[in-house]
Amino acid sequence: MPVDQLSAIRDRFLPMLTFAQQEYGYRVPAGYPVIHDEAERGVVGIEIDPAHSVYVTTDGERLYADISYRSTRYDTRSSASRAKYAGQMVVDRRELPGDVSDQELRNLIGEVMSRFNQQQNILYITDD
Repeated sequence: MPVDQLSAIRDRFLPMLTFAQQEYGYRVPAGYPVIHDEAERGVVGIEIDPAHSVYVTTDGERLYADISYRSTRYDTRSSASRAKYAGQMVVDRRELPGDVSDQELRNLIGEVMSRFNQQQNILYITDD
């Protein structure tokens, strides 16, 4: 059943991913963004660059959103007793309801785009 749900989500999610790909095509390294459209294998999503992606996936029973991003160089919540290293990859997996709305799907894309836009470690984007 979740693969069927993923196929239904794919039909709504793919136009959003295509738009994001067109909007970010000139801001990212050559060859990116890449859309992964493999609902039959359990994954639909976009990889903005090697460190930023969002996928809707299934394990055969439940639907998940997997958001990957690189942590920022600064973090006001870190302290001497709890170190946080900059540049570390973070993979955030969230369970999705079977009736996920279009707004929730847009928010997932918006979150990864926001994290990509806030990164401080890729200078060539602004050096043109």
